[in-house]
Amino acid sequence: MDARQVEEAVRRAVQSALCRSVTLRQARALAKAVRCRAREMGVKAVIAVSDAHANPVLCEAEEGAYAASWDIALNKAYTCAALKISTAALAELAAPGGELYGIQFTNGGKIVVFGGGEPLEGENGQICGGLGVSGGSAAQDTELAAYGRQKFWEICRNA
Repeated sequence: MDARQVEEAVRRAVQSALCRSVTLRQARALAKAVRCRAREMGVKAVIAVSDAHANPVLCEAEEGAYAASWDIALNKAYTCAALKISTAALAELAAPGGELYGIQFTNGGKIVVFGGGEPLEGENGQICGGLGVSGGSAAQDTELAAYGRQKFWEICRNA
């Protein structure tokens, strides 16, 4: 192995370690990216990021955001990290007749079954956190969370 290959191997190891669970630095970068996109869309969003264990790492609200959006965003981030599924996909499973019907009544009511939450994946596909966005319509929140999920990949790669 030459020096360049060693340097690349070290960089990948560090990057992989950073993406095992979302760090505060990564959460701040992600929230900034989502906040900018939300402003472009005219959405006053609350953005929450949880770590791999579904614990909050960051939650911030745009000035003028709905007060209720704070808990909703936190719970979307929790849901995605705890169940390793987007809240939009969970909505289908939790619909009447679905195999997870009623799941929103578990975990102290913290499970959200409508769009706006995305699991955050590390380099090897492992879930290293969750992103929750609330403040717009369900479609806007879903779009912002999907945007954030993609941005998280860039944040991990550039760490």
